Amino acid sequence: MTQVNQPIQTSKNDMPQDGWIDRFMPEAVRPYLKLLRLDRPIGTWLLLLPCWWSTAMAGGLTDAVTTKQIVIMMALFGVGAVIMRGAGCVINDLADRNFDGKVERTTTRPLPSGQVKVWQALLFLGFMMLLGLGILVQFRIEAIIVGICSIPIIITYPFMKRITYWPQACLGLAFNWGALVGWAAVTGTVEPAAIAMYAAGFFWTLGYDTIYAHQDKDDDAKIGLKSLALRLGDATPKWAKGFYTMTTLLLGVSGMLAGLHWSYFVLLGLAGIHLGWQVATVKLDNAANCLKRFKSNRDYGLLVLAAIVLSHLIANA
Repeated sequence: MTQVNQPIQTSKNDMPQDGWIDRFMPEAVRPYLKLLRLDRPIGTWLLLLPCWWSTAMAGGLTDAVTTKQIVIMMALFGVGAVIMRGAGCVINDLADRNFDGKVERTTTRPLPSGQVKVWQALLFLGFMMLLGLGILVQFRIEAIIVGICSIPIIITYPFMKRITYWPQACLGLAFNWGALVGWAAVTGTVEPAAIAMYAAGFFWTLGYDTIYAHQDKDDDAKIGLKSLALRLGDATPKWAKGFYTMTTLLLGVSGMLAGLHWSYFVLLGLAGIHLGWQVATVKLDNAANCLKRFKSNRDYGLLVLAAIVLSHLIANA
């Protein structure tokens, strides 16, 4: 029987010691950069892409903003995604610090390993939130208001795995909020097309994060945490297929509401094949396989972005 204070044995630690942070950055800042997960950018991509989808889709529908302004907005969202994903990781690690110390995969994270004290993490979090606010105020007031409304969801998410088998639903609400902010940044409103895109992102997150959660399902069960990986078990591929089908359908609805060129829907269908590949090839008891499918969602998100941009270019040619 596992002792309370002993790490649960897992296959691999998630804080590698030979990455660019350890090779190139001063020793004093390394724990803080790792706290932000700067050496693992997939989370930033997944937070950023819905922002880019909505900014690109809305930007191609109006003459009120220039291409240069759209590019600047997308750059600001890029910086903001790095900051806010990092802040989210700090919140998550503060909430999970007593659990992370019991799992070998997470025991060397900065907080459970003692490299960063709780009070230091709190001060650092405050600094990151101020930086995030500095990015947000570069947008119009409507986007600022929409962005601020996401804070309760961001703070709530880390605690959901203690009370429900559906924490991925809360993550979906938080990670795709940028679809609403991006649209508001361009148009000053949140239109039905943006809401459909937000809903699509919600189901997308349910799919990819459930696959991701299968890496930790055994450890989660031992320490009393919940996830859709535990709730769905071997039925995950069937559910993921449903989640991804809803993703594709709702992105199609978003494009219809926005009046996009028919080429968007063709390219969206091709992007959907990628989601089908994930479901068809996932091996739920193989952590490396699950991680690879999870990370491949960056490519899916970029395919959707390409569909939006190309449809605008073709329509305006």
